[in-house]
Amino acid sequence: MKKLNRKVFKTIFIILSLFIITGIIVYNVSSYKKEYDNVKRNLTFMVERNTSKPEGNPPEPKVFNESIPEKDKELDNMMIMDYDVYSVILNNNEIERIINHSKNTSNFDIDNIAKKIVTKNKGLKIGNLYTNRYSYNYAKDTIVIINTKKINSRLLLTLVISISLLLGFEIIIYYISKKLTKRITKPAQESFDKQRDFIADASHELKTPLAVIMASSDELKSDKKNIKYIENIKYESERMNNLIKSLLDLSKLENGVSINNYKDENISKIIEKTSSVFDSIAYEQRVSIETNIEKDIIFKCSKDEIERLISILIDNAIKHSYKDSVIKVNLYKDKNSIIIEVINTGNPINPGDEEKIFERFYRADKSRNREANRYGLGLAIAKNIVNNHKGNIKAFSKDNTTTFKIILKK
Repeated sequence: MKKLNRKVFKTIFIILSLFIITGIIVYNVSSYKKEYDNVKRNLTFMVERNTSKPEGNPPEPKVFNESIPEKDKELDNMMIMDYDVYSVILNNNEIERIINHSKNTSNFDIDNIAKKIVTKNKGLKIGNLYTNRYSYNYAKDTIVIINTKKINSRLLLTLVISISLLLGFEIIIYYISKKLTKRITKPAQESFDKQRDFIADASHELKTPLAVIMASSDELKSDKKNIKYIENIKYESERMNNLIKSLLDLSKLENGVSINNYKDENISKIIEKTSSVFDSIAYEQRVSIETNIEKDIIFKCSKDEIERLISILIDNAIKHSYKDSVIKVNLYKDKNSIIIEVINTGNPINPGDEEKIFERFYRADKSRNREANRYGLGLAIAKNIVNNHKGNIKAFSKDNTTTFKIILKK
């Protein structure tokens, strides 16, 4: 159920985030394009105006910040500009005069910039309006230069505000996604809770009649005629008893365990002792258990649950190992994490089953697992134990070597 909640939450969060991000990108692109088109239009317009003047006018002295002639005032008033625009008139690639078309007299080194542009190819050059200090249009004997510093500032301010708004919207989207997830998954949660409660209640109710059956079978007198039936009753009763215990354990774990019930335990000793219990069982199956356990690792946990976790993984490894192979149980610290590994050589996990094997009642080989009295609950219980300890468990196979890896945060 937690997995479903996470998937629904991620889907809602990503969709809403993409919507907001797309809107912000469109707005910034539009702002950039507007400034770009404005610069391009003004550069083109000024070059056309300057190059359309009749030739043969007497050369004028080089003047900085020259006022616009009276005859051009009407035309200049049609150009609404809030940044510096300069016209550089050339004569044989030498600067003849520079005209400032705005009232601004900022510290813009127009003379040196114009000299640099003269050495370049003619044409329109705008560049990146976020970083470039100026744009220009070089045609014939005229260079029109625009100081884009104010444009840089405007676009960067728009970008910063957009990012700030995005962060604010992401916080709002997070809480909206949480509420929507809760509402969408409510029917599934209710169904899951009912199923869990039914399994728990049914298991409790079955315990008493099963105990009576098992006790009665022990009292029955066996003879050649009914010994077979009595043995069948005992065998199937024991199978059912194990199934009920597993269902009750799983139901308890799925309800969660308060971390306040956990205590600091020497997890090294717990795993060492649990592993040694399986030595005789492994010997009967012609496999051996090799431990590589870092000493005295302290972890806040439930001792019983950790013992159950390791027992499930080692038991699973024994049942899936090749004869005369070695099962490795590793425990070590890695930065701020505690790593537990159970590695065996044998039948690998089928591709695509790496996540499914942790689901309740999932069995990759149904017929063989049924014969071995396995119901697909062990690994589901193991995963819930790890989840209750705020850890992660994963399984993978490579070259007939299967590894179950648990990561617990200290």
